[in-house]
Amino acid sequence: MMPVLNRTLLLTTCLLPALIGQSGLTQEMIMNSTAPKYSDEQINFFESKIRPALVKHCYKCHSEDGDKIKGGLLLDTREMSLVGGDTGPAVVPGDLDESLLYAAILYTDSDLEMPPKYKLDDGVIADFRTWIEMGAPDPRERKSKSGAPAEYTNTIDIEAGRDHWAYQLPSASSEPSPEAGSWSLNEIDTFIAKGRETAGLTAAGDANPLTLVRRLYFDLIGLPPGQEEVEAFVAGYGADPKTTIAKTVDTLLAKEQFGERWGRHWLDVARYGESSGKEINATFPHAWRYRDYVIDAFNADKPFDEFVQEQIAGDLLEAESPEEKAEHLIATSFLAIGTKGLNEVNSRQFRFDLADEQLDTTSQAFLATTVACARCHDHKFDPIPMGDYYSMAGIFLSSETLYGTAEALQSRRTTELVSLPATSKAGTETKSLGEMIEMTYQMTLIEERLTELTDKARDLRQSGDADGARAMLNQILRARNQVGIQEQLIKSYDDDGNPIAFTMGVQDRDEPFDSQILIRGEESNPTEERAPRGFLQVIQTNNQSAIGTHESGRRQLAEWITSPENPLTARVYANRVWGWLIGEGLVTSVDNFGTTGEKPSHPELLDYLALTLIDSSWSTKDLIREIVTSRTYRMSSNYDETQFEKDPENRLLWRANRKRLDAESLRDATLAVSQHLDLSRPEGSMVSQVGDGFVGRNIQETQLNTPSNHRSVYLPIVRGLVPESLSLFDFSDPSLLSGKREVTTVPSQALYLMNSDFAINSAQAMAEYLVKEQKLKGPELAKAAFYLCYSRPPTQEEGIHTRAYIERFLEVAKAENLSVEKSRYMALTTFCQSLISSAEFRYLN
Repeated sequence: MMPVLNRTLLLTTCLLPALIGQSGLTQEMIMNSTAPKYSDEQINFFESKIRPALVKHCYKCHSEDGDKIKGGLLLDTREMSLVGGDTGPAVVPGDLDESLLYAAILYTDSDLEMPPKYKLDDGVIADFRTWIEMGAPDPRERKSKSGAPAEYTNTIDIEAGRDHWAYQLPSASSEPSPEAGSWSLNEIDTFIAKGRETAGLTAAGDANPLTLVRRLYFDLIGLPPGQEEVEAFVAGYGADPKTTIAKTVDTLLAKEQFGERWGRHWLDVARYGESSGKEINATFPHAWRYRDYVIDAFNADKPFDEFVQEQIAGDLLEAESPEEKAEHLIATSFLAIGTKGLNEVNSRQFRFDLADEQLDTTSQAFLATTVACARCHDHKFDPIPMGDYYSMAGIFLSSETLYGTAEALQSRRTTELVSLPATSKAGTETKSLGEMIEMTYQMTLIEERLTELTDKARDLRQSGDADGARAMLNQILRARNQVGIQEQLIKSYDDDGNPIAFTMGVQDRDEPFDSQILIRGEESNPTEERAPRGFLQVIQTNNQSAIGTHESGRRQLAEWITSPENPLTARVYANRVWGWLIGEGLVTSVDNFGTTGEKPSHPELLDYLALTLIDSSWSTKDLIREIVTSRTYRMSSNYDETQFEKDPENRLLWRANRKRLDAESLRDATLAVSQHLDLSRPEGSMVSQVGDGFVGRNIQETQLNTPSNHRSVYLPIVRGLVPESLSLFDFSDPSLLSGKREVTTVPSQALYLMNSDFAINSAQAMAEYLVKEQKLKGPELAKAAFYLCYSRPPTQEEGIHTRAYIERFLEVAKAENLSVEKSRYMALTTFCQSLISSAEFRYLN
């Protein structure tokens, strides 16, 4: 999730450097200023993106502990970054043009280039740009003259930290079951009613059945109901609401589309992507297996504790069949599909960065805890010392991550892949002997071409023609990339031409080890002390297994995370499920349950949901069933000014939250109403069809984003090239873990719905379906169109306006001498497009 600009931050820091010398604001005033309050997203962005970059690239010359301070510039505190050095402020929050640090890393001014010996990678520069534009949030504290952090101690009181609500075990409430005749239908409602009544709020009425059935369908399978399904629900609801809802829920939970809808929720959390991202952006042709594993897990209602264990340590779990073994191996792709700086020269730095990304994702996904913030120092807010970070990092450092990107000159960190059992489908056809010989022959030709180019460039250098040698560099790089890609292709078949099934994943290293503790997180500055592999001290469980000398510790980590005595896991997941259904989590900071996160609006309800999850054998479907059959879920979203004034954010749920369809549901619904939606599961992915390569080099955008009528969950998710139909509507950034998407309303969304080929073609197909296939006219056509798009019939007024629009359109067309048939078709197409682009189509009431 992209951090948002903090209003307080902007007001308190944006003007500081600009006002020095203009309004009497002095350096001393800046030094004594108090750091503004940052959001947890802003802090996480700084700690994960900016601080490590500053430590790695800047601290050597621009920190109090560095070799020497150049240009009078210190970058190791917020205050000194604002004050700047001899040439002015290094950072001006919100203003790129005035931030000299940003100008320096751009390398556009030969007199101002930092670092002086090399330019930062484009991805790092982009992170600094984002950071400054969001207001340069920086929680670092000014050091005293003695060098000790002001008002801060390096020791963390673990025992005191356990007082935080999230680190205490969920407790069963004595809240009574709902009484007959009361508003409440189940225990969830009793908790909601209690909080609402305490605040003097009144519940909104129930949503009408037309609204409710559309809500259920989109929430559970991400698709609209058909007219017959709507009418059957309305008829049943009138006779027996409780039974009708229960039967509808069971039907939807049993559909294959349920896993596609809910699997996509989890793919956001897992930061699923089909390429490495960053500068090289190598494709991950086997990532789709993890996508399908997640979808199948939700459809099978795999117990969540098993789901977690398989993703962390599936390769270490017992399997009763080759199919189950393959499933376990594929699950560990969770740890392998993150972003990677494949051009990192320092192999040790790469390993630490990889382990940090895995640790950060694991701790936030399952524990909603920002453990990675303790990489460079003790956690500033949560009871997590650096020792705990490196204890957990040692587990990932002792594991080998296998992602299988092609080798190239600028892709230095290549690995093998994990072979799947022979029963697994490889996804490609068998090659004949002739085809295998041809592949080998092509490899020989490419290698000969590479040798020829390399020799020619060497001869040019030796003859003194350095410019000529440099001019050949792109050809050499291209040939070297082709060699790596062809090698990967040949490796994907056995000697008989049979395709080999591979997956991304992790495995234990032959010699696991405990990690050194790195001063300021710098791999070049280790201590002699090693942190024994283990877990967070603040969370103790009675069934923690010791990590053996020859084990990475991933199996024990998975057991610790999923222990019923771990106070976080069940709470975090129950909160995610609640948020995906209700529109907002009981804890709104769904990825941060730490002290900088929000407190739960209904702590007793959150504990009830967590315990219910555990008691139901960690069943996701049972938890969903309990929530959507509650009276709380059934409420109307109607606005009431009196209630709004008391609870404007609806934290106490006096009404249902009005929700905009996410990007996938909007696209899928558009395809559904046009009758173009293909509900079958494609084999593999567009990325697996394109194969190994490098985006923007030998693989172009047009090869990846080809038209598809499959559900959106099956579209290629290449980092930096997310399809426009998704990216415009707040699709989750595949480079970052996200348990809750941002919702924005910008002009480009409306323009897309009005002008894109996708929207226009869908409207044309919908019109053809209504006229040519259904052979509808007049009121029946309008009724069918409204049911398709809104899951309801048109009101009398809407019917009148629809007819008037068609007639008016035909009159204009007649005046322009257009045929009646063509005019009527054009009128219906624009009418259908107006329905698809309307707010009612995009929102759930």
